[in-house]
Amino acid sequence: MTIEQSAPGTDILGNRPEISAVDLFCGAGGLSVGLQAAGVSVVAGVDIEPSCAYPFETNIEAPFLLMDVRKLTAAHLEDLWVPGALRMLAGCAPCQPFSAYRRGADTSGEEQWPLLREFARLVREVRPDLVTMENVPRVGTSEVFRDFVAALEDEGYEVDWRIVYGPEYGLPQHRRRMVLLASRHGVLPVPDGHLQPEDFMTVRDAIGSVSPVRSGATDDLDQLHTARKLSELNLQRVRASRPGGTWMDWPEELRSACHRRSSGASFHNVYARMEWDKPAPTITTLANSFGAGRFGHPDQDRSITPREAALLQGFPDGYRFAPSTGKMSMSAITRMVGNAVPPPIARAIGEAALAHARTVA
Repeated sequence: MTIEQSAPGTDILGNRPEISAVDLFCGAGGLSVGLQAAGVSVVAGVDIEPSCAYPFETNIEAPFLLMDVRKLTAAHLEDLWVPGALRMLAGCAPCQPFSAYRRGADTSGEEQWPLLREFARLVREVRPDLVTMENVPRVGTSEVFRDFVAALEDEGYEVDWRIVYGPEYGLPQHRRRMVLLASRHGVLPVPDGHLQPEDFMTVRDAIGSVSPVRSGATDDLDQLHTARKLSELNLQRVRASRPGGTWMDWPEELRSACHRRSSGASFHNVYARMEWDKPAPTITTLANSFGAGRFGHPDQDRSITPREAALLQGFPDGYRFAPSTGKMSMSAITRMVGNAVPPPIARAIGEAALAHARTVA
């Protein structure tokens, strides 16, 4: 699915919006660009990370509030809502404490855990018509999430949530996410994805036409299309890798010491190439690193670039993450991309919310 952006303050037909949304923890704007593509008017984004201001304001064309959500109040948002439109609070609280990549670590003391409680506080203050929240699947097993759902229900919201699978929504990667929708105007179900496996978007669909670049090189027309420079050893490793294979395909002399230990023998999805005709693996904040996952390009001897990671995450082609002048941090941009809500899933959320809004008297 191609995400096309509509003008701010209008739906895809150019009409007055039926929903206006504030995107909490907005990051680079993945949730917002998907909502906009559905026809939701995004009136502001809120984030504590200054580097997110440029991509959000440039692509979403809405105000960016550089604020800690813990200090945000309903008064900060009051003048931003579109008169007459239903109000939506949307967001993806930072998910690192819930990530499966933490491998059982005790994260209960981390400062990001209470952010869902701040989201609930804002719901109580703002009393939006609609609420949506997206996060990693594991958040659904946490006490803080159960408290969040209970807080919404106590405020009179009908709440629906479940785990969704990205390829069913047009996302070209094997990504599962928890999606919650809540409404003060009746039941608003999380939408189904309608694509079948034979119709899933693939790596080839997403990045097959992107210009080739070498390890350590930058495309002349797109600074974001910069391949991380591989060491000589990792160049040998990627050349010995086959799409869909593992480091076990390498000759013994290329294998890392950790691979030879029993504790590392099961880690097959690192130092590996993607396959052209399947969805990509989950795009993480380290997606431009060959050693951090199955992030090797299918046939070029390099890891994928931040631009390719963004396309695999479902961002529109040409989405701007940093000014074209000055030095870009490719690692910082890849982190933005990996932390983003995938726009195709966000678009499905927006379309479901708009269909629901049209039933509200």
